[in-house]
Amino acid sequence: MKRALITGITGQDGSYLAELLLDQGYGIIGAVRELARARESLVPALRDKVELVGWDMLDQRKMVEILARHRPDELYNFAAFSTGAGMYDDPAGIGEVNGLAVTRILEAIRVVDPEIRFCQASSREIFGEARESPQSEDTVANPRSPYGAAKLYADAMIRIYRSRYGLFACSAILFNHESPRRGPEFVTRKITRAAAGIKQGRGAELRLGNLETRRDWGYAGDYVRAMWLMLRQPSPDDFVVATGETHSVREFCQCAFDYLKLDYLDYVHEDVVLYRPSEPVQLVGNAEKARRMLNWEPRVGFRELVHLMVEADLKTFC
Repeated sequence: MKRALITGITGQDGSYLAELLLDQGYGIIGAVRELARARESLVPALRDKVELVGWDMLDQRKMVEILARHRPDELYNFAAFSTGAGMYDDPAGIGEVNGLAVTRILEAIRVVDPEIRFCQASSREIFGEARESPQSEDTVANPRSPYGAAKLYADAMIRIYRSRYGLFACSAILFNHESPRRGPEFVTRKITRAAAGIKQGRGAELRLGNLETRRDWGYAGDYVRAMWLMLRQPSPDDFVVATGETHSVREFCQCAFDYLKLDYLDYVHEDVVLYRPSEPVQLVGNAEKARRMLNWEPRVGFRELVHLMVEADLKTFC
């Protein structure tokens, strides 16, 4: 039985990956910061199927101990400060957890077992103020936030450990990916929760920023599958994971409310106070390399994704 260690297993991506790997016959080790809270936060389907261990992204010695004790074949890192408004909060902390901690993981792998295969959840935020669109693995990175800069540092260290020490280490450059497990602070869940609440008579309006903002939105379950496929390859590499198409916040609202036979114009209102600076060039991913080398492509389209999220949020109001 293969064994995989997953950091951030209680989050959206970590939980979907755990389910995928369990279906593939893996044993799963969930590396978490607080064991008691993690047991409560873990999705119910995983609670009796994964082993949780204490993990500190700032403690390399503890990482070495855990890897030596559990000897995973693969390690997937989703532990990070989140995107959104928090990308500029606590720059030093973001640098520690999203950047330097990845070096600690790589060094722990090198010390304990260089055969452990590693996949890092990188981000489209490394492109920031991109000079071209769409963005591919060859696009020059130009982050404009501490979050993006920390992710870029992690990507650079992965390449260094790959070339210097021969580690099988990969970066998955993930564009926006959503699901019913997305946190309520993200605009997509704000929309689907509001639509479901209004349908159930538990809300009246939703105030958002610029409705014309466009994003390359995919389904989280599809994106973690790409990461698993990356570790199946004969040699390590980095891949953009994206749908290659964009939709506006307005389209997302319309799709969500239409599904419930509501007119979003009656409930959704723009608020200039909530506007965030827009990118000078549209951030949209070119995942041709993943399609060609991993035989990967998204299985869940935009409309289906929105409908999945609305259906899940409807259940919370029943």
